[in-house]
Amino acid sequence: MSIQIGDKIPASTLNILKDGVQAVNTDEVFKGRKVVLFSVPGAFTPTCSAKHLPGYVEKLGEFKARGIDVACMAVNDAFVMSAWGKQQNVPEELHMLADGNGAFADAMGLKFDASAFGMGNRAKRFALYAEDGVVKVLHVEAPGEFKVSSAEAMLEAIS
Repeated sequence: MSIQIGDKIPASTLNILKDGVQAVNTDEVFKGRKVVLFSVPGAFTPTCSAKHLPGYVEKLGEFKARGIDVACMAVNDAFVMSAWGKQQNVPEELHMLADGNGAFADAMGLKFDASAFGMGNRAKRFALYAEDGVVKVLHVEAPGEFKVSSAEAMLEAIS
């Protein structure tokens, strides 16, 4: 079953690339903070690179003005997430989180099998807003769509 509004973000470990691969637990990301976490099926993929991530980069200032941190997650390793962030000119304050084995996506009930596309298990495209680790807004995209998880949709949902 998928995580729902009112649920606590499950305990899990993600990775970032900063002076080598660093483990970051979900408490470090969410506890005592307002956070928008958006997930993409894969770094460097067409919609993710052309629309999803660039939208959050463009609107980052609007989230920050509301006291909201922003993080991007994908079932990729920390090296790939870092390289994609550099290629996309992602500012340091937008956190690029790697869920290399998909454990976090699985714990959230938001994993899907993309084996038919040669991609193995991935996270669904989604965006959520959490306060102190509790989900307040959750937008999960239908397969192949990009509508409800955009930066614009999340800004509107949390206004």
